[in-house]
Amino acid sequence: MPANPELEMEMIRRVTAGEKQLFHQLIRPCERGIYLLLFSMLRNQAEAEDAAQETAIKIYRNLHLYRGEAQFRTWAYSIARNEGLRRLRRVQNAREDSLDAMTEGESGDFTPAVLTSWREVPAEALERKELGALLREAIGGLPEIYRNVILLRDIQEMDVRETAGALEISEAAVKVRLHRARALLQRSLAPKLKGFAPGRKGLLGWWR
Repeated sequence: MPANPELEMEMIRRVTAGEKQLFHQLIRPCERGIYLLLFSMLRNQAEAEDAAQETAIKIYRNLHLYRGEAQFRTWAYSIARNEGLRRLRRVQNAREDSLDAMTEGESGDFTPAVLTSWREVPAEALERKELGALLREAIGGLPEIYRNVILLRDIQEMDVRETAGALEISEAAVKVRLHRARALLQRSLAPKLKGFAPGRKGLLGWWR
């Protein structure tokens, strides 16, 4: 659902003026997207949930700095991304401090990414649990820079400008990464989807 900037600014004004109970209503439309973005970065459910909570706290504490130059959810996702990057740096530093304790080939604290939810794709496809699992697995297997763009553009349905703002990259980079991500997904899924929806053309075009 498109955001209403005027309503958001009014709610922000009221929250910063002391009506704290309105904050959850303000952030509710962003909660799922914040979690999915963090999950795609951290690849650990518990860590993503904790990071989402910390992100909400940081959004609340910094509401007085929001001036409306970008959409509120773009600003919120940017804070979430920075929180994710902060945690990744912390993990990386911890790894570097204890390299002698790691066995060869160990992947650290991360677990394979399997998204816990998925934006609506053709209904007849979602009814097939096997296909849903294949889609989640394919998304989880993308490199982070492509996975994040897919999450914001094709799951959260943000436009190119919003996605660029949230990820702090150029609009051209968003377009290039999205094209590459979709190509990787199609290459990964095509051989596995031959047994699904026989005769239906364009199953892999759900993002178009």
